[in-house]
Amino acid sequence: MFCVLLTVFCLLCSVSYLFAQEKKTTSKEPTVITSETLTADNKAKTALFEKSVVARKGEMTLFADKMLVYYSEEKGSSNIKRIDAEGNVKLIKGDRVVTSKFATYFAEPEERIIFTGEPKATEGENVVIGTKMIYFMKDDRSIVENSKVLLIERKGEKQQP
Repeated sequence: MFCVLLTVFCLLCSVSYLFAQEKKTTSKEPTVITSETLTADNKAKTALFEKSVVARKGEMTLFADKMLVYYSEEKGSSNIKRIDAEGNVKLIKGDRVVTSKFATYFAEPEERIIFTGEPKATEGENVVIGTKMIYFMKDDRSIVENSKVLLIERKGEKQQP
């Protein structure tokens, strides 16, 4: 029973480790989005980025075929409220990569990303898959629904009994 509990604990820790941040990304850092096509709707306060879309904020980079950005305007500047990413979604942060078909980024105060459509997180040879992954950026924690975890023991490292 102890071995089973230890294994489950290790798996849960590894999921959080896959999403762990090397350096906290602050909300003060600008978000830079590039694409081949941009369609802005100032009335609806949305911007549709299409074809080769790349969004960067601090050490995180989000790729997708299409991103719909919802924003608000306050005191002459625009603030991102939400980003819906669709098609070949990939988030890269250091040596960690998350891929999925869809992702939704919620800005402050939540600062979380929800991955759906066969989400998969990798770091080196370690892999976490599920039906839905939620990454809480400020809290540096994650939730994976219907998870399956593959951990590869590195040579020379021994597991604790």
